[in-house]
Amino acid sequence: MTRIVSGFAGSLSLQVPKSGTRPTSDRVREAIFSALDARDALRGARVLDLYAGSGALGLEAASRGAVSVVLVERGAAAAQVCKRNAAAVVSAARAARQSVPDIEVRAASVQAYLGGARGPFDVVFIDPPYEVSDAELFAVLTALEPLLADEAEVCVERSARTPDPTLPDGLALVRRKSYGETAIHWITPARP
Repeated sequence: MTRIVSGFAGSLSLQVPKSGTRPTSDRVREAIFSALDARDALRGARVLDLYAGSGALGLEAASRGAVSVVLVERGAAAAQVCKRNAAAVVSAARAARQSVPDIEVRAASVQAYLGGARGPFDVVFIDPPYEVSDAELFAVLTALEPLLADEAEVCVERSARTPDPTLPDGLALVRRKSYGETAIHWITPARP
């Protein structure tokens, strides 16, 4: 079972698609959000969750203070799960008398969404299926780069057995951390 860990929706159970997704483990999610909280990156943030699955990463960000979240999920069944989970988070915000984050679910491929998206985004989660090639991930990062805020944080989740992602010139890998079978790559816009 997947739950929101902290914030106004803390302990809220989220639905998970029956198949076709690989939910981020609780341990990895806790590490991701501890790192973001340490940098105070979520309060007032505009968040993009690519390959959203259940939407757990983007919705956790909403619970912790993001003002807007876009969940992008190509699978129709998973996109419906995202919509139900987003509605539960909005209800939790209202019940807690918190400001309600703007949560949008886009049932589209990541490339199609990025082709017409408007930024800037402050925090981006990219958790593609492990079989997504480095070339495809490079194309996603290239399309994402102009949509990032100057101080954006991009979190890419990959198999620990794969090499670091190839990055376009405008992005820089700032750290990599492995958690069992999962590796988290933290990427930011390159500083001139």
